[in-house]
Amino acid sequence: MSRSLFARAAAALAAAILSGTAVAAPVDDAVADLQHEWEAIRYRTPTAQHAERFELLAGKAHKVVETYPNRAEPLIWNGIIVSTLAGAKGGLGALSLAKDAKAMYEQALKINPNALDGSAYNSLAVLYYKVPGWPVGFGDKAKAKELLDKAVAINPKGIDANYFYGEYLVETGKPAEAVSYLERSLVAPARPGREIADAGRKEEAKALLDKVRAQVAAR
Repeated sequence: MSRSLFARAAAALAAAILSGTAVAAPVDDAVADLQHEWEAIRYRTPTAQHAERFELLAGKAHKVVETYPNRAEPLIWNGIIVSTLAGAKGGLGALSLAKDAKAMYEQALKINPNALDGSAYNSLAVLYYKVPGWPVGFGDKAKAKELLDKAVAINPKGIDANYFYGEYLVETGKPAEAVSYLERSLVAPARPGREIADAGRKEEAKALLDKVRAQVAAR
């Protein structure tokens, strides 16, 4: 291959790499924006404003999903925002929102079950152990455990995977088993750019762990 031909080939390869990066970057930026706005509302905004703020953010997340329909990450964050909105609103409308979030997580799992370190498994599991079971809702504690097992297998040191497994065990009457998961959540590696969320989650993990240790000690 001549030097000039080699140079053109190298330039074409560089252009292809840069093109791929340019395509990937906007979705990552859009997802990061959703993450940062969610954590600012969740942990730094008065509770009375949560429903209104999360509803606006859900609309923004829906547009990101429409822009990147073949990516799991926007679907996961749309689901997280909608499920958080369900908790903020409560009442009869919460179940409908939870069903919407469930569908988003399920679609994300079809696209890429490993996206965001298996976050769709975590988030879907939370719905299954929080939502009432039949005939009111779709809640299913056994299904929740199955999903949490998958989440922890993908991200064994993850702050959320361990926190939610611990919470699940507390809510299913197994506080002693929850201790190790909550402890792992407290020492989980920091997530770059997620300082607010990490701090907030660790506060929740510590509060739940203190409560669990008191329960275990009282037995």
